[in-house]
Amino acid sequence: MLTAFLLYCVLGAIAGILAGLLGIGGGTVVVPMLVFAFSWQNLPPDVIIHMAIGTSLASIMFTAVSSSWAHHKHGGVDWHVFKFITIGILLGTYCGSFVAARLPARYLQIFFVVFLLYVATNMLLNKKPNPTRHLPGFAGMTGAGLVIGAISSLVGIGGGTLSVPFLVWHNVDMRRAVGTSAAIGFPIAFAGALGYVTNGWNAPGLPEYALGFVYLPALVGIVAISMLTAPVGASIAHRLPIPKLKKFFSIFLYVVALKMLMDVL
Repeated sequence: MLTAFLLYCVLGAIAGILAGLLGIGGGTVVVPMLVFAFSWQNLPPDVIIHMAIGTSLASIMFTAVSSSWAHHKHGGVDWHVFKFITIGILLGTYCGSFVAARLPARYLQIFFVVFLLYVATNMLLNKKPNPTRHLPGFAGMTGAGLVIGAISSLVGIGGGTLSVPFLVWHNVDMRRAVGTSAAIGFPIAFAGALGYVTNGWNAPGLPEYALGFVYLPALVGIVAISMLTAPVGASIAHRLPIPKLKKFFSIFLYVVALKMLMDVL
């Protein structure tokens, strides 16, 4: 158990640095690393991907609070957008977790691989949406929240990969889009983690110290260390060529995605 916990601390350190360095985290970084770690521990294959996603969402609850508060202090969170989109986010994420819990591990992992390839391609091409319209009303924002929340619950992310392009596309300044996305990450993580705990409560094959599909030793190790190393990554980001780093990291994501796909097949 001690060796495994130290491994989770190392994963948390890597996740924190990458999150601070490249502005990514959640499912993109934590889920693949947890899948490999749980496989190394010889946990039952049928629960590995579900536990990786559930644990990732639980960890985002803590990092989202820290990140959104930092953005708020700089006036970078649009709380009007947050208020309008949160209802859809909560419903979409919680309901999505029910779908994910009932998907066979094989199909859920394939869905995650497709998502990784999408993120890697966007990062490699550095494509940004053109701001062409204004934000929709309450119904439109609720609908967007449902979609963002549902997809986030299937891949264990805080939603930034989806919510930032959505906000920028609707003429929200990039800095405020990033800050608002950080705030949106909390209701996504809260509803998603709650859903994975609820749906995994009596799942067969869960290891000791699992709270549903949330594995507590991994959660503690990742949260404790990633919150310390994220500022380190942010500091490094000011001294390194981020566009080149993003291209390098996109290639790394392709490798991870292909490795996960090979494991599934």
